[in-house]
Amino acid sequence: MIPPGLILTYYGDDFTGPTDVMEALAGEGLETVLFLDVPSPSQLARFPHVRAVGVAGDSRSKSPEWMSANLPRIFEGLRRLGAPLCHYKICSTFDSGPRVGSVGRAIDEGQRVFGSHWTPVVVGVPLLGRYVAFGNLFAAGGGGIHRIDRHPTMSRHPSTPMDEGDLRLHLARQTSKSIALFDILNLRACDSDARFRYMLAGKPDIVLFDGLDDASLEAAGRLIWTHRAEPQFIVGSSGVEYALLSWWRSNGVIPPRVQFSSAGPVDRILAVSGSCSPVTANQIRWAEANGFGIIALNVDEGDRAAIETAMEFLQSGRSVVLHTALGPDDPGLRRTMTPELNERLGARLGGILRELILRSGVRRAVVCGGDTSARAGPQLGIHALTVRKPLAPGSPLCRAWADDPVFDGLEIVFKGGQVGGEEFFGQVQNGE
Repeated sequence: MIPPGLILTYYGDDFTGPTDVMEALAGEGLETVLFLDVPSPSQLARFPHVRAVGVAGDSRSKSPEWMSANLPRIFEGLRRLGAPLCHYKICSTFDSGPRVGSVGRAIDEGQRVFGSHWTPVVVGVPLLGRYVAFGNLFAAGGGGIHRIDRHPTMSRHPSTPMDEGDLRLHLARQTSKSIALFDILNLRACDSDARFRYMLAGKPDIVLFDGLDDASLEAAGRLIWTHRAEPQFIVGSSGVEYALLSWWRSNGVIPPRVQFSSAGPVDRILAVSGSCSPVTANQIRWAEANGFGIIALNVDEGDRAAIETAMEFLQSGRSVVLHTALGPDDPGLRRTMTPELNERLGARLGGILRELILRSGVRRAVVCGGDTSARAGPQLGIHALTVRKPLAPGSPLCRAWADDPVFDGLEIVFKGGQVGGEEFFGQVQNGE
């Protein structure tokens, strides 16, 4: 059985990933709230039946020094909440490097704060087209499934290009801790528990799990839950939650699945995008072909002209998407995508979104791109999010909680760059 009360806390290393976790948990009947910082007692008191608490962060774009200076405060705050599990949520494409978004440094700090003698790492999420086989990460994209270092987008990521498919080798560049692999053959073995106990007897610091299908995720969830310490620090994608939920569901220890009602259509939506993903580029092209007003933001110019053009579109009844790039081959991308400028650009997009919402009265919005979301979200004064309606896997429509009544109750999606189908902006407008 899972204990009553708070069962899990988590921190997302970007802003879009934690909504993926929230969607997975809330859909299985576990009330989940995502905060923008470790919540105060008064903030938590607004959600008396909460079973999982998350914090949306931005460590994926930060240095190891920043992580050592800032993550302990967050981890200690989450530990004080008393849940048996704490999850450091990373992207399912393992975006990270020795100098930017180091997953290894996060493990170093998390093990120290939580006192965990081993850290499970679960990355595969079959639902999202992410697979780990014999320690190697594969991801769907460009009409096929690619090893991550040959992926058409992730191998060319402007901040953390993936140049190694073996996650043990990739992670070993970021930490000196020992790394073991519990592969698909061990997960499927009839004596997998005995094999796992034997592995743990060797005292590995990190155990990476393969994740090829739903059965292997459930097996990983069973092993993590039954061999956990309390509190147990865990690292991985939303595959962590899908693994645990699958095991809990098979044992009948969680409530019935939630059936979310339709959010219904709205007349206009407003979207800002700092993503350079070809998936988001195709979504913007679909929006343009279907009547949305599309505005390319010139990063070398001021925002006033773009804001006024957007207002003209909105006042005429059209939805709007403002973007900084159309895919990884956008001519201005390499010139503009330094970490410092990327950070400022995210804040600018948040400021644009705030002004347009205040002036137009639009009540449903989208922010595209993990790094962009981390900087744009706080511009709206939001302190918490809950799931309103699942849309594409990993990018639910959320209800915003804020002190300012203009933004309290705002419906908003924080979308990862590679998430969603071509008609995603239409889905958001229709609320389905």
